[in-house]
Amino acid sequence: MAKPPSLEDIKVPVRLKLSALWASLMFCYIYGDYFGLYQPGNLQDMLKGQMGPLGPTTQGVLLGTAALMAIPSLMVFLSLALPAVLSRWFNAALGVAYAIIILISMPGAWTFYQFLGVIEAVLSLYIVWLAWHWPRVASA
Repeated sequence: MAKPPSLEDIKVPVRLKLSALWASLMFCYIYGDYFGLYQPGNLQDMLKGQMGPLGPTTQGVLLGTAALMAIPSLMVFLSLALPAVLSRWFNAALGVAYAIIILISMPGAWTFYQFLGVIEAVLSLYIVWLAWHWPRVASA
């Protein structure tokens, strides 16, 4: 019996891996926030102008939250577009920052949020690992 041909397994560039990791991270953030709307009392708090532990919903709080969520969204593109040295440092620094943010927000959270939070922390730390181990080229 003939052996089936091997599957093609191309090497995925580190930039593409980083971009995909940021996109995956964003999906987990979005689903976590969406599922959080189903927690009893959350919609009522939103209608009252309360933003969870951040207190009253103000333009400043919403701007800060928007900035916090815009950065990972931008990193999907910036991981591909920035020069390698900048991309490496941005990915490493922001990966650490977002891992810390999610780990701080997990204690006391509902199980679904902790589940997604673990995934988010692992993705963030893998971003750091990939950036730190960015392949180098031999100088001529």
